Amino acid sequence: MESVLSIILIFGGTGYIGRYMVKASVKMGHPTYVYSRPMTPQTHPSKIELLKEFQSMGVNIVQGELDEHEKLVSVIQQVDVVISALAYPQVLDQLKIIDAIKVAGTSKRFLPSDFGVEEDRVTVLSPFQEFLDKKRIIRRAIEAAGISYTFVSASCFGAYFVNYLLHPHDYSNDSITVYGSGEAQAVLNYEEDIALYTIKVANDPTACNRIVIFLPPKNIISQLELIALWEKKTGRSFKRVHVSEEELVKLSETLPNPQNIPVAILHSIFVKGVLMNFEIGEDDIEVSKLYPDINYHTIDQLLHIFLTNPPSPCSAAFE
Repeated sequence: MESVLSIILIFGGTGYIGRYMVKASVKMGHPTYVYSRPMTPQTHPSKIELLKEFQSMGVNIVQGELDEHEKLVSVIQQVDVVISALAYPQVLDQLKIIDAIKVAGTSKRFLPSDFGVEEDRVTVLSPFQEFLDKKRIIRRAIEAAGISYTFVSASCFGAYFVNYLLHPHDYSNDSITVYGSGEAQAVLNYEEDIALYTIKVANDPTACNRIVIFLPPKNIISQLELIALWEKKTGRSFKRVHVSEEELVKLSETLPNPQNIPVAILHSIFVKGVLMNFEIGEDDIEVSKLYPDINYHTIDQLLHIFLTNPPSPCSAAFE
């Protein structure tokens, strides 16, 4: 832990991965701010409860819109690190955060909303490519502005994809869908570990102006290996129902936007194996090698969590 704890501001802190970031920041002792949309009568009750939980933990809640430039500048001037966990529809809104960081005029570290595949290194189907192109716009804008950054490529959200791929709480179905051959290697990292690693690198001089890639060796697994491990843990037997690459490509071309994006993501990760088919550059950092003392959750341990203490529903995201 740093001798002087940096002050962290998180955008999208009530969203799916954002809430993990907030809790990790507080747990590690950082004074933490969350910039959140103002409350309205339509605000989801779960979001209200989450913000109350954050406040009870000592989090400073700043209510505002992303187009309130002066408010953005004011709060950014009070912090050392800015982390965006904004959801995909708001990716380009991060240009407003970049503008505010420039105006704030003090040295800040900015971590934009990446946390997935390494968008500068992969080639994917068109719907997913358009998704990643927006993230690339943000990366290039940060570089052009001369803002200190860390780009985080966290691979897959482990609990989300275990839930999606295995449907572990559905005891009525004995079949599991497999995309392609099921042999491509993917990387499933538990969300709590992604958040902990992110807060660590956000405050680590070693990671300044570099790309940090999450490839913990015990979390590299294929769909078929994942299913076999789940069968071993549960004592159940599942029929593998394969969806071919051709079917996924056709769906990505025929489904309307945005329904075509998840299909293209499944193709990229679980058929083409884009998380594992590029070389880590000399200036890149692999996170588990950077922090070998951190005992991250392995896939085996993550599946055990689903057996003994099921995670909250993965679809819950408010920002």
